Amino acid sequence: MKFFKNRTARNAGWLIGGRIIHIILSFVIGLLSARYLGPGNYGLINYATAFATFFNAFCTLGINSVIVKNFIDHPEEEGETLGTTLILRLVSSFLSLCTITGIVSIIDRGETVTIVVVALYCISLVFHVFDTFNYWFQSKLLSKYYAIATLVSYLAASTYRIVLLMTGKSTQWFAIANSVDYAIVAVLLVIFYKTNHGPRLSFSLRKAKELLSVSCSYILSGLMVAVYAATDKLMLKQMLDETSVGYYALAFSISTMWAFILAAIIDSMKPGIMRDHNENKEKYIQGNRNLYAIIFYFSLFASSCVFVVAPLFIKIVYGEAYLPATTPLRIVTWYVAFSYLGVARDIWIVCERKQKYLKYMYAGSAALNIVLNYFAIPIFGASGAAIATLITQISTIFLFPVLIKDMRPNVKLVAEAVMLKGMLKNRKSKKKEN
Repeated sequence: MKFFKNRTARNAGWLIGGRIIHIILSFVIGLLSARYLGPGNYGLINYATAFATFFNAFCTLGINSVIVKNFIDHPEEEGETLGTTLILRLVSSFLSLCTITGIVSIIDRGETVTIVVVALYCISLVFHVFDTFNYWFQSKLLSKYYAIATLVSYLAASTYRIVLLMTGKSTQWFAIANSVDYAIVAVLLVIFYKTNHGPRLSFSLRKAKELLSVSCSYILSGLMVAVYAATDKLMLKQMLDETSVGYYALAFSISTMWAFILAAIIDSMKPGIMRDHNENKEKYIQGNRNLYAIIFYFSLFASSCVFVVAPLFIKIVYGEAYLPATTPLRIVTWYVAFSYLGVARDIWIVCERKQKYLKYMYAGSAALNIVLNYFAIPIFGASGAAIATLITQISTIFLFPVLIKDMRPNVKLVAEAVMLKGMLKNRKSKKKEN
């Protein structure tokens, strides 16, 4: 057990270390790009991002939420699971790219630059398929390889962006940068998989049916999540303009730039919690509670810091042209805590096999988000989108789950974690034992 904990800590260390370097590069290149492009073109790039985000749920087919559990439950079928997932995701990603191009050609008819930028940006969806290998590395606590791959790829993509800045290229060239990043990650992950003697890949119709039968709820729920993850930018562009998208996108980007730490913590604790579900139910429950508490209070501290320094940070780093992003940032920064509580909750949902309820919760959240954006954007602009995002995310964690009987135990776990109820009790019992 001590060995497993040490490997978990090292695994988290690689993830966090790699992401720290990634986020520094992303921050520097991102701010230079934002200054160069200006709020309008920066908003256009993020408009393209919204389409990629919206269709990503269909591209992943929800399998990303269940694949680690499948590796743990069926270790002898790892090659079959990986190969089948890759084929399924390649097909769905190519279809998504074609669909996105068709949709933008209709709703933004006549805006040639917009259509080209969105199409070029969304090519990355095809290369993103290969992050499937990351889940195999996660299950083996070998996330250092994914950290190395993403670091090398982002160094290359950053160099590409710097060349664009130095040569004064148009927005279309910046749209390709994301695809360059994912393409290099794809190549490196395949190489690392081979060097670590990963099992031979194969496709199985039986495995495809097995994975899709478990993940189908995640496909629908993922689409609903994508609705309220992308609706804000899409509605801002259609109801106002790309400049408003730029202000909101910058606010959202700043508010989440540190959230990679939360993702690394969740990815590293996930295998252990899933194993405890099969071996020690009490420890499994406590593991979930501990994870929720870490996510919530770490987010609370970070968001408080962002709230205080927001105007000064934006003015110094991004320039006065982006100062209208201050209020949206101060609102949307609180979204992170509830968003990553939702990511952490997926572990409990997979283990308890409650996937079928996700579509109902997220359908309610998606509908709520659209309604809130519809009324808030015309009144508050980008800040209205931020308000809609925050309220929607809180509802997804507390309001909609509490309406479903089988989801109430998780709401209780989250509430206990927020109040530190389970942790304090556990700490006292340990003191008595000593």
